[in-house]
Amino acid sequence: MPERSAFSGEAHVTLSADLYFSFRSPYSYLAIGRYRAMAEAYDLAIALKPVYPLAIRQPDFFERNHPNWLGYTLRDMMRVAQFHGIQFGTPRPDPIIQDMTTRQIASDQPYIRRITRLGQAAARCGAGLVFAHEAAQLIWGGATNWHEGDYLAGAAARAGLDLAELDAEVAADADALDAEIAANQAALEAAGHWGVPTLVFDGELFFGQDRVEMVQWRMEQKGLTLRHG
Repeated sequence: MPERSAFSGEAHVTLSADLYFSFRSPYSYLAIGRYRAMAEAYDLAIALKPVYPLAIRQPDFFERNHPNWLGYTLRDMMRVAQFHGIQFGTPRPDPIIQDMTTRQIASDQPYIRRITRLGQAAARCGAGLVFAHEAAQLIWGGATNWHEGDYLAGAAARAGLDLAELDAEVAADADALDAEIAANQAALEAAGHWGVPTLVFDGELFFGQDRVEMVQWRMEQKGLTLRHG
């Protein structure tokens, strides 16, 4: 049943959306904090749908890309971060192990597999959006050795989760988590896109970090309301 607002007397419902996200995507990072802020300010539930980055799904992607692509992307993501006042730095380490001279992707990828599985485990608990934002701030916000020490434990705690429990779930259920992550990618492609960040709301796709305001505009047309209390 739709809830009735004590302020207006009008019925409203909690809107919902899916956010397809990669921990290696700088643009995913530049979008997720703003989507989290929307979900906290409005009567809105955004479900995180982690996917593996192109480096895992298409290891030759960077070798095939135009030589100007990487340089432009680096300049653009720094500009976007500055425009929105988002702290931004080169990941240390990069979630993907890659030879930046040849652009070749290593076959063994412990960082991205662990963090993506952790994100999916958090999504199982309904805390994926917050955990992914907190973890992404470590990866892209300038933390050194974000994968060590108490960094990820703090990110998990701020999402109301316990890192030791998440890591135990990842160790025990890696195959099932990977199947869920693959299903996320399949669902994204079935919806009509392939890249991240993509938010899907009411069957409509919004790709890119520059679509956040447009998402809010569309949701307001569909009855988006502020949280009260």
